[in-house]
Amino acid sequence: MDLEFSAIMNKNSLVISNLYVQTNDGKEILHGVSLRIKKGEIHAIMGPNGSGKSTLAQALMGNPNYIITRGKIKIDGIDVTKLSPDKRAQYGLFLGFQDPVEIPGVNFGSFLRMAVNENKKKEKRISPIAFRKQLLEQADVFAFKKDILSRNLNEGFSGGEKKKSEILQLSLLKPVYAILDEPDSGLDIDGLKFIARTISSLSHKFGLALITHYQRILKFIKPDFIHVLVDGKIAETGDYVLVKKIEKKGYRQYIKN
Repeated sequence: MDLEFSAIMNKNSLVISNLYVQTNDGKEILHGVSLRIKKGEIHAIMGPNGSGKSTLAQALMGNPNYIITRGKIKIDGIDVTKLSPDKRAQYGLFLGFQDPVEIPGVNFGSFLRMAVNENKKKEKRISPIAFRKQLLEQADVFAFKKDILSRNLNEGFSGGEKKKSEILQLSLLKPVYAILDEPDSGLDIDGLKFIARTISSLSHKFGLALITHYQRILKFIKPDFIHVLVDGKIAETGDYVLVKKIEKKGYRQYIKN
């Protein structure tokens, strides 16, 4: 009965089981990471630089430069460990990059419409005119300039615009689970508040893994769980009280001499 109950619970979760990950040069970065993120939950993954946070994000999304040597990743009970990034996206996984890359020649609006239509049946795909209207409405909410439809993906975007672009994509794509890798990096306080407020307004619609180095974004987004990742392992899991502990003692309390 316990196994049946576990299987049912995992069908509504992003499950990371005993994950070991190494880079192409054979260096092991993650050493047995396990997490379960249910829909509607916010999990903050914190840790010092070099602890493996971004490696975890890249491995979850299927970046071929990060090799999973042991463990599994399941989306709603489906094993996606060996699937390509586009297949994982089709199952509802979204990654917001720490430093979104510029892609010359790829129109921002066309890219988003293609992504939105990817999993829709032909008769339900949104038309260019309807999507243009929807994107302009969202661009206004996100305070983008009106020339957004003529711009290429992230090309010439400021740091703040790149971060807002990631969250705009999140709002349009409506994933089942989202991984946001340091969405607060490089933002001033106004940009941080805007991004945090928008993420909070959307977070009940999906399961969220929020990766961050600093505690400041957690003053505006209250996670259900805090996980401290140090040296490629989960060193501690707790609630928001754990943030106060980290503020007081830092990450050195988890680092073995």
